[in-house]
Amino acid sequence: MPAALPPDCAECPLASGRRSFLHTAARAAGAFAVLVLVPRRAAAGWGVATQRYAIPATDGATIDRDNQVILVRWMNAIYAFALSCPHQNTALRWDAADGRFQCPKHHSKYQPDGTFISGRATRNMDRLSLTREGDAVVVDVDALHKSTEDAAGWVAAVVHLPATAADSAR
Repeated sequence: MPAALPPDCAECPLASGRRSFLHTAARAAGAFAVLVLVPRRAAAGWGVATQRYAIPATDGATIDRDNQVILVRWMNAIYAFALSCPHQNTALRWDAADGRFQCPKHHSKYQPDGTFISGRATRNMDRLSLTREGDAVVVDVDALHKSTEDAAGWVAAVVHLPATAADSAR
């Protein structure tokens, strides 16, 4: 039998019991998860799972920090990657002089197509699914392909562009 509350606390809102406290605590934890733990892109777009980018005119990389996406055009192909290094989630950097990606934390290096070259990482960069729509590509930011877990998806996550006369001169 629960102990009787002192007369001063009988009508206090805090005296409603353990069950009410746990219910309130669970609601607070849920609110915390939604406000703090939801990834930035979900919080910004509330369920928007795709990003649209113009097809780059030349070879190189474009980094979209807001959506955690790297878009690369390289040798008549377009790739989209997760911004973070697969080793310890540090934001990757594009080294235009060497034409490759590098992790500033442990110096893992990657080719422009995301293939691992050297360093502490144990796999290729993580690719995102993408499709071509006219002069743009649409990246599915929720469709992540790890080369070690989804080799077929990783290989397929590319948009091939038609060769141009300038490509033939190379």
